[in-house]
Amino acid sequence: MKHSLLLRYVLPFIQWYVLMILTTIGIDYMLHHYQLAWVGRYLGYVGTLLVLLSFIYSLRKRKILKAGSPKKLLKLHEYLAWVGSVLLLVHAGIHFNAILPWLAVAMLLINVASGLVGKFLLKRSMDSLQENRQALADKGMDKESVDKHLFFDSIMVNAMKQWRNIHLPIALIFGLISLLHIITVFIFSK
Repeated sequence: MKHSLLLRYVLPFIQWYVLMILTTIGIDYMLHHYQLAWVGRYLGYVGTLLVLLSFIYSLRKRKILKAGSPKKLLKLHEYLAWVGSVLLLVHAGIHFNAILPWLAVAMLLINVASGLVGKFLLKRSMDSLQENRQALADKGMDKESVDKHLFFDSIMVNAMKQWRNIHLPIALIFGLISLLHIITVFIFSK
């Protein structure tokens, strides 16, 4: 059971996070190898645009937008935010010369981690509830008895859905620090 838990929930989180870091290092290496490091500056614009586009899901979830499948928009959010984060990390490179870029990168990494952790914890709790529901139904319990038996499990799943209450403020802090970084670049650029 623990081996299955590790393979199904922990490993995918680690893989996506490590892949993000390795992809960033690989792209940064290639840009430097081919003397194209200047491209990294413009990747910041593209990465920011992708991260902003990923918020279409949030607008749909809050019913500000009416069009689009929430499930498909969630997948789009995950991939756009991941690719945008890679591009922003390449943009940041190792060329930090002020505290604001360091804070922005730190918040970016924390934000991606909180999104991935939330995604996998929520998936784990929903899978567990479904497995328990199926096992009890297979034993011949009626729906009402199953619901009573799994009442606290259902509450746990609903509690896990609240992880967004942590992810959203982290995303907002990242956004504010990034906005401050962009403003200072425009103010102090030559």
